Amino acid sequence: ETAGGRSFDFISGRIDTRERFQFMYGSASARIRLPAGPGLWPAFWAMGNGRWPDTGEIDIMEYVGDPEWVSNAVHGPGYSGEAGLVNKHYFSSGFDATEWHTYSLDWSPGEMVFKVGDYLTYRVTRPMTDFFGSWAFDNDKFLILNLALGGTYPFKTNGIQSPYYGISEETVGRIKNDEARILIDWVRVDTTEAGASRLLPSPHAPTSDED
Repeated sequence: ETAGGRSFDFISGRIDTRERFQFMYGSASARIRLPAGPGLWPAFWAMGNGRWPDTGEIDIMEYVGDPEWVSNAVHGPGYSGEAGLVNKHYFSSGFDATEWHTYSLDWSPGEMVFKVGDYLTYRVTRPMTDFFGSWAFDNDKFLILNLALGGTYPFKTNGIQSPYYGISEETVGRIKNDEARILIDWVRVDTTEAGASRLLPSPHAPTSDED
């Protein structure tokens, strides 16, 4: 049961820096260990503060429970949802997503570079987005880390319809046994002279007119 009193078979977790921290340009990275299980859908991403997709979405790391690969994506006006710019990174033999890896974004005006460790996995440039719509990445973004369960992206990969959309029976067992966890060692943001980072006042902090 959620804090709002709604009941579900299971719920997942999400943290974000909305209204607390945002940045534009620079590097964002996180050291993460992902769980295995078809239908587990963790992500490390950045979102603009306005209407989606007009203010942009940057998926630094996305994963649907297949330990062989992770993906990167960007979404903006004219290239969002199923039409987003996406790339998969397959791990080298002997490595997989259930080990500790550092996932990072190097973001500059006109270009975004995605990496797993020191390995470049995807590069998105302004001409690539301009072919479909406008560049939506010259504005502040806040960070999100979450673990979703099932949904369209996992289903497109595994084709599982039951016991839940995109989630296998094996994964349901992992959830019941509290084994479906994303582990995060640290998150770091470094900004460049071209950009800035901002710590925002807490929305719950008193103003100068309050006691």
